Amino acid sequence: MAIQQRIRIFRICLNITVATWAAVMFLLFPACTGEDKGKTIPATNRDSLPVMRTVGVESFISDSGVIRYKIIAEEWIVYDRLDPPFWAFEKGIYLEQFNEDFEAEATIQADTAYYYDKKKLWELRSNVHIENHKQEKFDTELLFWDEHKQSVYSDKKIRIEQEDKVIVGYGFESNQQLTDYVIHNTEGIFYIEEDSPEVSDSIANDSI
Repeated sequence: MAIQQRIRIFRICLNITVATWAAVMFLLFPACTGEDKGKTIPATNRDSLPVMRTVGVESFISDSGVIRYKIIAEEWIVYDRLDPPFWAFEKGIYLEQFNEDFEAEATIQADTAYYYDKKKLWELRSNVHIENHKQEKFDTELLFWDEHKQSVYSDKKIRIEQEDKVIVGYGFESNQQLTDYVIHNTEGIFYIEEDSPEVSDSIANDSI
């Protein structure tokens, strides 16, 4: 009799234990499930990431099988899914522009450059310095080069140094060879005299 009573008590305790665990799991399971549903899994936005990043660049760029320019840059990043897509040269760039006979027509330097390849448009920023094949020098803080229209232009202050004079003004348009250009608002023309170093120094120190 004692043994049967002990078995009955054991079964009662076992049933209570199972029921208790079932209740605990019933209460905890929805809470855990709700917590999982509330989690945000970070996703990578492919559109904002570059498709290519290259360092130590020295490359020739061609158009229709003809080499148009040479690029030297510390870093070249290509964003292909942004609107509009573009190349970024944010650590400086040096360009050599060539004609169809592979003769250098101009050299271009800038602290920062962006190239919108669909538009064939260059945007050059900060300490932009250009020299054409006539040894004329162009300095500005912002310059656009539109390959479709074969034009170069800026609405910022520009300084052009020729053999005998320096022209300073605001607003500038030119052909892409930088041989036929117009300054919209001329601020001053300073003539260079070899025997007048003071004049040359004042011109050289003229800020953009």
